[in-house]
Formats: sequence, C-alpha cells, structure tokens
Amino acid sequence: MKVVRKKRKKIKIEHNKKLFWIIIFLLAILIVLMWFRGRNREIDNGLVVNEKECEKDEDCVPATCCHPDSCTVKEKVPACKGVMCTLDCSGPLDCGAGSCGCVKGKCEIIEN
Repeated sequence: MKVVRKKRKKIKIEHNKKLFWIIIFLLAILIVLMWFRGRNREIDNGLVVNEKECEKDEDCVPATCCHPDSCTVKEKVPACKGVMCTLDCSGPLDCGAGSCGCVKGKCEIIEN
C-alpha cells in the first residue's frame, strides 16, 4: 500500500492489487482447509468420532460400585474395596439384567 499526496489535492491510497488478490486467495484456502478439518471430526451421537473411549467390550466397566446405571472405561473404575451395597436389584446392571459393552466407541449398557 502506498500513500500519495499531490500538491493541493487530497491524500490518495494506492493498493497493490496483485498482493491483495494473493491474500484473498490464501484466506480462501485457509477457510476451505478449516472446513474440511471440521468435517473430519463430525459428531456421532454426542461423541467425537476421532476420540473413541473404547475399542472392545472388555474396555468397559460399571461406573459406580453399587447399583450402577452407567458404564465407563477401565481407567476410570471406582475403588470398590470395602464398599457395602444392599442386595437390592435396582440398577440396570444388577442381577444380570445387563452388562457393559463398547457401542460405537462409547461405553454403554447392553441389556441381556
């Protein structure tokens, strides 16, 4: 960009059109790349496809010690040593009603 001032006239700014179009072209490429990156990380039922928490059923365990109503990955298993639970069959995993498994990369309850 160049600022030119001639005698007794207003200041005029001259643009470098070639540089302007190169910048516009690079911005367009950047926008397209960001769009493609976003499409590759589409969300599938609330889970980012590229960030699976499990690969197989054995990776999943009950999320709580007593009467669990959800599942989680082995790394997040609660410490249940010494925890006393009632003998009630009240949760979806109690008394053999269901088990934890890997469904579409997420730990979920699988009904028996």
